[in-house]
Amino acid sequence: MRRKRVLPLAALLLCTPALAGTAPAAASPKAPQAGPLRILLTNDDGYDAPGIRIMFKRLTAAGHDVTIVAPLTNQSGAGTKMMNATTVTVKHPESQVWAVDGTPGDSVAFGLSEVFADQAPDLVVSGTNFGPNVAVLATHSGTVGGAVAALEQGIPAIAVSTGGLSVPVFEPTLNAMRPTSDFTVKLIDRLKAHARSGRLLPEGVGLNVNHPVVGADGAGKARGSTITTQDPQPVLKPDFTDSGDGTWKVNVTLVESPAARRGDVEALSAGNVSITPIAPNWNTGPADFASTAVLVAGLRP
Repeated sequence: MRRKRVLPLAALLLCTPALAGTAPAAASPKAPQAGPLRILLTNDDGYDAPGIRIMFKRLTAAGHDVTIVAPLTNQSGAGTKMMNATTVTVKHPESQVWAVDGTPGDSVAFGLSEVFADQAPDLVVSGTNFGPNVAVLATHSGTVGGAVAALEQGIPAIAVSTGGLSVPVFEPTLNAMRPTSDFTVKLIDRLKAHARSGRLLPEGVGLNVNHPVVGADGAGKARGSTITTQDPQPVLKPDFTDSGDGTWKVNVTLVESPAARRGDVEALSAGNVSITPIAPNWNTGPADFASTAVLVAGLRP
């Protein structure tokens, strides 16, 4: 039997991902050296959110050269959306911080075009996000959208989120952001070790990382890490009630379905970090492509 939990309206992540504009071409990243990386750090919760600040401190403490280029305001659920506006407001409140009045994709586009104009960053990290980005949540996530914007420009990218499939509780989730950031540093170290002065990740491939909240206070370490696929289950179910005045009341429930084997939901539910390879396109696998080709073969306008 499926269980339902009522979520706050802010959890409605049903924005259709769209690329309304084209990001400026970024300078090609140089092969990362053995030393610290130049990292563009973004998110969808806003440039001053706890998650991005914790990640900034941890990456900086690890010796990396980190610059925040992130949305001015909360852009959760923005997906891959990018504006097609004639102007954008950008604030520069701190030497290593840029706040863009737009989506995560807009922030990354501005960062690659202007902040890193002379030399592209070695890596874009998006997060850590408050709450998980697994299953369908990942498809509509602004955190993942920021990583996708980087991948489209040929920059290696990692999206990072903290939380399980339940209504996020602030204090435990906040505490879990610290082990999340620690794990991200270890992941980057592993990628650097395998890169050997080459690309940190295969071209066109990024990572969507989800770290669980472990323990009542959230400060515990995950059991391990697992390479996963994105679970196809919808997770969120919206319900609309006509108010009779042209507006509709929206309620969203969290629908828990059996987790797909080797999927991100299964890993996260078991207390493991989920690492899902992602690509900046919506191509299907070869089998689905072939079966669809049969369906439309010979069709003429």
